Amino acid sequence: MNDQQPATKPSMRHWIATSQHPFAATLRKARRGVRGFTLPAPRVLVLPYLWLFLAGRGAIFFVRRAFIAEPLFKAYCTRVGKGVTTGIYVPWVQGKGDMIVGDHVRISGKLSINFAARFAKRPRLEIGHHTDIAHDCRLVVGKEVKIGAHVEIAGAVTIRDSGGHPADPARRAAGAPPDEADVKPIVVHDNVWIGSHVLILPGSDIGEGSIVSAHSVVSGVVAPYTVVAGNPARRIGTLTPPPERAHLAPVAKSPAVAKPDIAPAPSTDGAATAG
Repeated sequence: MNDQQPATKPSMRHWIATSQHPFAATLRKARRGVRGFTLPAPRVLVLPYLWLFLAGRGAIFFVRRAFIAEPLFKAYCTRVGKGVTTGIYVPWVQGKGDMIVGDHVRISGKLSINFAARFAKRPRLEIGHHTDIAHDCRLVVGKEVKIGAHVEIAGAVTIRDSGGHPADPARRAAGAPPDEADVKPIVVHDNVWIGSHVLILPGSDIGEGSIVSAHSVVSGVVAPYTVVAGNPARRIGTLTPPPERAHLAPVAKSPAVAKPDIAPAPSTDGAATAG
């Protein structure tokens, strides 16, 4: 018995790309010519063209922000302060919960908020005055997430007080929700700066004035006015608090200030937290 598969006929695209036939060579040359085509761009012509484009884009973005994204975001809020602004994207909110937003909060880009329904009747999200949340952040709220005032949250940060799935593999396979004991409120105190792509896990408490370096994983307590980095986040530096907050100055006796109380886990998009 012959187990060899019959040879497949080369596709037209493969033939054009590899054949030495004059017609194939002509097509390849024409393709290179099209890909390399460019027009001259004298500044006297292209600058007005650019100004027209920017003016049109600015007008469209203003309408999207002022008349679509901001009103719809404020409609989601239980209580909203004055001067709250968003970008051009309508925040994606799933589930029902209490959202308390302070004065002059800025949502700078896409924001995803998931309220779980399994652990509290009304999960609570609080965002303090003058806090800025950058593009592509995600907040998962099973019980409570509290973000203080003057907090700077960079892009692609995930804050979740629920891991999304139980630790037991059998319960995970059955689609069960995480254990209620694993859903722990998160507090981010005033004047914190959180770098891009940070993951903040359940039960975390990030002290006033601290800095969380980009790509860190926080799972525990971060002392006030410290700089942490890594997975899990550990102290790499200290900061000097203002005179009126001198009592919060970090005590230099242990290099580790982010003390994990649960094992770091990857961020998941499971429906268990949003059900």
